[in-house]
Amino acid sequence: MRTIVNKKIEAKIENLYPLLDSIDQTIRSYSVDEELLATLHICIEEVFVNVVSYAYGEQVGLVEVETEVNDGWLSITFRDEGIPYNPLEREDPDLDLALEERPIGGLGIYMIRNMMDSVQYEYKEGRNNLCIRKEIY
Repeated sequence: MRTIVNKKIEAKIENLYPLLDSIDQTIRSYSVDEELLATLHICIEEVFVNVVSYAYGEQVGLVEVETEVNDGWLSITFRDEGIPYNPLEREDPDLDLALEERPIGGLGIYMIRNMMDSVQYEYKEGRNNLCIRKEIY
């Protein structure tokens, strides 16, 4: 069974929980356990908050979120027309440094890379496309 749901929303922080609810409705029918759901929420929140915070500067733009379940895999693709930025080019943070010595940023994408089975980025047709994938059954 294949399910695809597209949602376009304004990149505003108050849209995070409605987005999470929408994705939950899509994937709950696949008997996803609560631990996996919590992991997905962390990753979705991290990506969405970064789009809200950095993609459009002071302006508010749109983010398209495509949720696809197919052959036991969940793929969530975030698309925005903001500033081109590939978070996968960022170096992993040095976790051996003391907290006060670490530069700000980079921990979120590091967590996503470690929690998801696949993370891919592409800039295409004037849009950032970040796809996170997880095997769900």
